[in-house]
Parts: sequence; C-alpha cells; structure tokens
Amino acid sequence: MTRKPLYLLIALLLLASFVVSACGSAATPAPAAQPADQATEAPAEEPAAAAPVAGKSILFWSTETQPERVAKTREILDAFTAKSGINVEIVPVDEGQLPQLLTASAAANTLPDVMFFPLDYAIGWAEQGILDTEIAKEVIDSLDPATFGAGGLAMVAYEDGYAAVPSDGWGQLLIYRTDMFEKAGLEVPDSYDKIKAAAEALNDPANNIFGITAANDVAVFTQQTFEHIALANNCQMVDDSGAVVIDSPECIAAINFYNDLETNYSPAGQQDVASTRATFFAGQAGMIIWSPFILDEMCGLRDNAFPTCPECADDPAFLAKNTGFVPTFIGPDSAEPAQYGQFSNMGISATADKEAAKQFLDFWFNEGYLDWLSVSPEGKLPMRSGTPEEPTKFIDGWKTLETGVDRKAQLGSCYGDDVINTIIEGVAGMDRWGFKQGQGALVQAVYQALPVPRLLNDVLNGASTPEEAAADMKAEIEELQSSMQ
Repeated sequence: MTRKPLYLLIALLLLASFVVSACGSAATPAPAAQPADQATEAPAEEPAAAAPVAGKSILFWSTETQPERVAKTREILDAFTAKSGINVEIVPVDEGQLPQLLTASAAANTLPDVMFFPLDYAIGWAEQGILDTEIAKEVIDSLDPATFGAGGLAMVAYEDGYAAVPSDGWGQLLIYRTDMFEKAGLEVPDSYDKIKAAAEALNDPANNIFGITAANDVAVFTQQTFEHIALANNCQMVDDSGAVVIDSPECIAAINFYNDLETNYSPAGQQDVASTRATFFAGQAGMIIWSPFILDEMCGLRDNAFPTCPECADDPAFLAKNTGFVPTFIGPDSAEPAQYGQFSNMGISATADKEAAKQFLDFWFNEGYLDWLSVSPEGKLPMRSGTPEEPTKFIDGWKTLETGVDRKAQLGSCYGDDVINTIIEGVAGMDRWGFKQGQGALVQAVYQALPVPRLLNDVLNGASTPEEAAADMKAEIEELQSSMQ
C-alpha cells in the first residue's frame, strides 16, 4: 500500500507520548506479557492458503501497548513474515486515543491494513466504512464459523457479513469467599436473591468486613460492573427496533439492586478498579465483581497487586484456594442468567491489501494463536475454540499456558480444573448491551460519554431515585442516538 511517511512519523511520535494503558481492556489492569516459550501446544497444521506474496508489507495497529506485549506481538509477526514473505509493521496505539487516531488516519488515507481493537468500536467503524465486512466474513468462513463462539459472532455480525473477527476476551465475574460462605451456610451467589442474602449475612462494617465490593466511580469499569448486573435481570439498553428502553421495569429493578448493594453492604465512598481489588485482597469483603485479570494476582504471582489478607502472610495463594467464581447469575425478571463479556477483534480496513491481510489473519488464528493467548491467559480466553479437525485445540492449549508477572504458574495449579472450566464455559453466556440489536455504534457513543455511571452516582449520592436516573439515562442515550443520525 502507498504510505505517507510524514504522517506515520507524526503518529509514532504522538503514540510515544501517550500514557501506556494499564490493562488488557479499558477498565481492568492486566499483567505483563508471557515469555515466548509459554505456549506449550504443538504448532497447528498448516492450512491450505494462497501462495505467499514476497516483498509485500502491511501495517498493523494494536491496542496492546505494554512493552512486553509489543515484544511478544513482534515475535508472532516475525514468524508470519518468515512463513509468508510479507512484512508487518506494528504501531501500538493507546486504546483511549484509538478513535481520534483512526479518524485522522482515515482522513489522511493512511488506515492500517489490520487492527486489533475492542468490541465497542466494531459496528460503528463498519457503519463508517472503515472496516471491510466482506473480507472479515471471508476469513471467518475460511476458518469455519463453527470454531468460533456463536455469541461472539453475533455481536460482530453486520448486514451480510461481519465487522471483524473475534480474537480473545474475558467475562466479568462475581467472585466470592468460599470459606466465608461455608461458615455462614450460604448458597452459591448465582441470583439476585442469593447475592443479597450473602451480602447481608457477611456484612460487618464494625470489624471492617463488607458483604461485597464493586465499582461505583464515574468510569468504564463501573459501566461494565452495572451492565453485568443489568443483563442478569434482562435489562437492555435498546430493544430489537433500536428504541432506547433503559427505563424499563427490569432496568429500574437492576438500579435498585445495585444501589442496595453499594449503599448498605459495601465500603463507603468512591470505589474503583484499584480500591475494590485492595479491599478483597485484604480479606475485607465476601464478594467482588471483577474481571479475570485478577486471577494471577490473587494467586500471589504479581508483587504490585499482592494479597494482603491475614492468612495470606503464611500462604500467598490462600485467597485463590478459598474463592469461588460465578460467571453468570440471574435476576428476578430474567429467564436466563447472563454475563457481561468484553472481547477484542482483528479487523481489516477498507483500504487494506486484502490478500496479504487474509493471509495474516489465517496465520494469527492458527499457528500464532496460542502464542498470542499466552500474552495474558487470564484475560485472553480464546474466542476460537479449535479447528474443524480438533474442535477443542485452542481451549485445551489455553489451559496449559502459564501466567504471572514476578512468578509463573498455570492457572489450573492455583484454582483447579473445575474452576478453570467454569470460567471458560462462561464465554458461551457472554452478552452486551446493544450489539445483538444492531446498535454497536450507539454502544460506542455511550461508552465514550458514560451517562450510565454518572447517573448511577446520583442515585448513590441521594440526588435522584432509580426511576429518575433511568428516565435521565434514556433521555441522554436518545440524545446520543439522535446526534448520530
């Protein structure tokens, strides 16, 4: 492709000045990358593909900006180049700057060929003509749609194709202290009623013990936390026609439930990514809503996020041994349990060298796939389970990957196969507001403006009721929707 060297130089200089993202997603901190030798699965058999086109070069943007992850990505790209003869130039892009940089790149006709990016942007960029949905469909068809999770494909479906190819992701978890639950005779907290009962039974603020800790600041993590709670009660942001329905009885009940937990059974004051984890790690909460990026930390593998509970002094893995996980739970107004899911995609731009990009993605989702998942196994659950010949190849391989920063271990050695299977099986229940209703572009706008956590904060502060907050959410989201038309 024709490049504009001056633009790329400016972009790279700008990127160098951006604050490096602290997490695999926009909301949760992730550990550093794994060494190249952590992918223990045997290399995949080489699939039939077009003959390599020597001398070509493609541009790849990735939101994985941590130095260790960039280094790991370069190893995968070098392996692809060695096989195909196609060079790949990587530009790490901070996730928070991605929309602005992509808009500038599109205006300058310097779009990358391939992009690794969060689900939130997929449908919006397809509607803007930035992504090539036909080529994404060709890639998925060549890999076999049956090897991908149906939920992931449904959320990137666009007209007769797909906005992008689901790569890897994570689902929000309700995490609970099994030792506390057993001592109190509590049931697994897989419903609103059981969560409330446990929060009430375990709450002991006089002794600095709380029933639950969950985010409540005006940030993306709070949006994700509440969306998890809302989906469990069949609270949707929009209906199938695209009408905003966040003021429904199901959503008002979800706001009431969230407010009850935060007001009556949680630590006082603003709670965010760091403070909720610190409270749980100190042994001061019976439950927490967090992402699986907490798994290696809870196992005592990361020094700057180390468990500090009284029992952890003698056994750093105490929490890991005494913790249970609930990927999906259910509210009183829902027929099925649900889990908030976030995953990232590989997208091909409308101006890409399509044949080279297709070869690259074929390599990514075969020979390079386990190496990529090894970057951060606890937060990179495979969206492709295997190949047509080996349907569980990548799930089985993922289970053998080691994680950690200052120390390394397989997640199974900390939590056991039953827990690991529970977490990865939750991928099938992943859901999100708006995507299945074809409103991905609106979701992108909502995540940028964050009206939901801001108005939830008004409820927590007593400035509005759940009913008023739901009505205000509807009005603001409808305004965003109108501005996009």
